Amino acid sequence: MGVTRTDIFSTEQNALADLAKAMGHPARIAILEYLLKSDTCICGDLVDVLPLSQPTVSQHLKVLKSVGLIKGCVEGTRVSYCIDREKWLAVRNQMNAFFDL
Repeated sequence: MGVTRTDIFSTEQNALADLAKAMGHPARIAILEYLLKSDTCICGDLVDVLPLSQPTVSQHLKVLKSVGLIKGCVEGTRVSYCIDREKWLAVRNQMNAFFDL
């Protein structure tokens, strides 16, 4: 398999592709839906509602956090996750602009 040549595309194209990739798994969509409804949660909350193990949920949270869709705040021994509302709005605008082309 060849090397992906992301360097030949614009920063905006790469950023949109990264977001699409992060959102390209049904578990991550379910996590985002849960966070949009509940405002905040810990990993254990998601493990209780999704048919996934704790390490799997943690990995999905890591991917969503890496693109900035969610934030994690340390609260004692736990990390509380929430939607980054500013980034969420920016992504929404970015997607709308893309679909309006």
